Amino acid sequence: MRAAAVGRAVWTGSWVSERLGVTVGGGAATRLLAGLALRDNPRRAHLLVSPVLGKHVPADPRAVLTAGRRLGHQVRRCLRRRGVPGRPLVIGLAETATALGHCVADVLGEAVCLHSTRRDQPGTVPAAEFTERHSHATRHLLVPHDPALLCDGAPVVLVDDEISTGATVADAIRVLHRLSPRRHYVVAALLDTAGPARWQALSAELGADITLVATARARVTLPAGVLDRGRDLGARHGTPPLTPPAAPEVTHLALPWPAGPPPSARHGFHPADRRRLDAALPRLAGAVPPARRLLVLGAEEHMYVPLRLAAALTGGGARVWFASTTRSPAITVDDPGYALRDAIRFPAAGEPGTRFAYNLGGLGADAVLLMTDQPAARVDGLVRALGAVSPRVWVAAS
Repeated sequence: MRAAAVGRAVWTGSWVSERLGVTVGGGAATRLLAGLALRDNPRRAHLLVSPVLGKHVPADPRAVLTAGRRLGHQVRRCLRRRGVPGRPLVIGLAETATALGHCVADVLGEAVCLHSTRRDQPGTVPAAEFTERHSHATRHLLVPHDPALLCDGAPVVLVDDEISTGATVADAIRVLHRLSPRRHYVVAALLDTAGPARWQALSAELGADITLVATARARVTLPAGVLDRGRDLGARHGTPPLTPPAAPEVTHLALPWPAGPPPSARHGFHPADRRRLDAALPRLAGAVPPARRLLVLGAEEHMYVPLRLAAALTGGGARVWFASTTRSPAITVDDPGYALRDAIRFPAAGEPGTRFAYNLGGLGADAVLLMTDQPAARVDGLVRALGAVSPRVWVAAS
């Protein structure tokens, strides 16, 4: 079957669209922001896959930063246009939008960044919790070091990669509003497929101003029986995960991390943290061994610092990609019209379950820089699986 094309490139949603009947409106611009794959999930058949998020699709880190900061500029214009006072709190939704939230906060200057987490932390009481009902992992926890961060009435910017129904973000807004009623919320996403009606209704319900900002908008149409048909397609066409031909050569790097900034915004990331990280990046990049074709791989929610380091490593003649591992189980199909062509799978670090990384097999990377916020011993399973991707793995724990 001939794949649909965007310009001269094959659209990575054509395989699912043609066989399952899922349609994504919005034209070529939307298709550049979203391919399609089949989920391995009984709640939802399809997965919209962004090529500029740095999650399921390895990308030039500069393109990932550009997409995130473009969204940040849209948010800044929205706040100014609506005359919103005060320093905003930016909340990125785990796991896909943690770095995206950081990028939006970067543009807003003095904004504080926080991201939700799926990770249970013994002895830590979440300041807030909300749910993502269609997900394989439904709980979102907010665990700032200072819970007052959620209670000062500041405007809140909630960032996700895609707004499909808006239910998750709406639940988050209700939870935050119960903690501390505030006048202004902005919902920001690379792709909106839900439309404005939910936010208009929620604004009226809460008596707050809720504005949606999106890089692109589209309408996704699903046929009848999509869940059963999706399961059948996956069973017939899905490919097994990659297997390593041999154990990779593993080196543990002691990078010169700066004192002060945390490895992520899980507990809060302040403007001073951002400035210290900016100043340290040239030194960190200088401590990474040379490679011609380098994949920098973040680990689940731990995306922003790896992304920034990956961007700092570009421009020296090497080809650099950025991607990250994920909790999301999905079907892989080795076809140019399908968004997830291969996968590695491995045990989760420090908790039960299986994790994944997609689209790494065709890169020809001569080294992988794995950046993790877990103790290095906990990622041994991932390191072994990366032998299917590259003969060399460098592990940097932050």
